[in-house]
Amino acid sequence: MVIPVHDVNPVRRTPWVTYALIAANVLVFLSTPGLAGSVAGDGELVRLCHLQAFMDQYAAVPKELIHHQLPRLVPTGEVGVGPHGPGCVVGPPGYHKSPALSVLTAMFLHGGWLHLLGNMLFLLIFGNNVEDRMGHVRYLLFYVVCGYAAGYGFALLNASSGDPLIGASGAVAGVLGAYLVLYPRARVWVLVPFLVFLPLRLPAWMVLGFWFALQAVYSSGHGVSGAGTVAYAAHVVGFVVGMLLAWPLKPGTPAPPEPPGLLFGRRARPYYTW
Repeated sequence: MVIPVHDVNPVRRTPWVTYALIAANVLVFLSTPGLAGSVAGDGELVRLCHLQAFMDQYAAVPKELIHHQLPRLVPTGEVGVGPHGPGCVVGPPGYHKSPALSVLTAMFLHGGWLHLLGNMLFLLIFGNNVEDRMGHVRYLLFYVVCGYAAGYGFALLNASSGDPLIGASGAVAGVLGAYLVLYPRARVWVLVPFLVFLPLRLPAWMVLGFWFALQAVYSSGHGVSGAGTVAYAAHVVGFVVGMLLAWPLKPGTPAPPEPPGLLFGRRARPYYTW
């Protein structure tokens, strides 16, 4: 897997929406009970119970999205002692939850620092140019639509699942799909792990095409055990929807500049001395 660090594709306007989305995701993560913003001194079980209750209330659950009804018993966030020892208490939901709205709130929830930083890195690198091409308002609507498409697409494929679905990955995948359509020839600096991290400048179609191919393979269950705990199918759906929504903008999109210098580790054109 390659790690993108920078693209050679300048923008005409400040990507305020992209910055705001990144800030919102970080703030929500820091305030999520049981994660980075947990109260110091809480025991491991207390943090786990708080996190389970929070995720159950605000994450998107495929079974709830498809059947539009809440379970009778949910984690309450409290710790109790049962026949098998201490554990998280469950009880009737003490809140009203809209399954449709939970798709939106789930876009700002992440399960750990690696999950958060990975999504925000891709959003920062590729989101600014997509926002520059679409404009602030259309870009925000595009982001939300891709997130909803990814969430409901995953739910349709996993209608019986009661596991929470969280993360901005589906919406960010839509941004990647749009970037691939609009700027396939833009150059992207990536780090390729090969004994050490090798810096290479590759075309966007290669970087994003490889990323999408991996998601498609993993979503089918190949390459990972049971597709792991990552919603790869949501990535695939979000990416395809992003491509389709961006396609009408492709004819009027100016080509990115072709930078001189190194390409695939070699010079793109020779230098002559006279």
